[in-house]
Amino acid sequence: MSFSDIVMILVVGGILTYGLFHQVDIYSSFVEGAMDGAKSAFRIFPYILAVIFAINLFIQSGAEDFIVSLLRPITSFVGFPPELLSLAIIKPLSGGGSLGVFQTILDSYGADTFIGRCASVLMGSSETIFYTAAVYFGSVGITNTRHTIKTGLLAHGASIFAALAFCRYMFN
Repeated sequence: MSFSDIVMILVVGGILTYGLFHQVDIYSSFVEGAMDGAKSAFRIFPYILAVIFAINLFIQSGAEDFIVSLLRPITSFVGFPPELLSLAIIKPLSGGGSLGVFQTILDSYGADTFIGRCASVLMGSSETIFYTAAVYFGSVGITNTRHTIKTGLLAHGASIFAALAFCRYMFN
């Protein structure tokens, strides 16, 4: 039995004990919470569907390859490995898509290379901005994200340069 198994048993046991001592109908509370969760999932489904459609359209249309080809001379000039461009572009759009790109990078260059290490740091230092915004804003019905996407993309750009600087310092 691992530590996490013990913690899970203690948490569930603590919740049940609390409910019994405070005379809470645990089953009804659980069912009510499950229904609220299902309602939330149903409410955000259109937002998630729209984001998934837009991501697939972006990748399948060749727009990603076009953007990578435009940025390759600039990134090469500043010292950003062009092999990481696809990962940097896909990461704010799709977690699953970025995992696929990340795996391709590791398969092609290896995990212990500079490119592999930079890709690993980049994967851990950024977020799937559009998906996260769609889920969180969609769950509460906000349609005007105002400055969220701009700020998220700015933070993503900063994380790319910070990841590259960290890797250059640590691995070169």
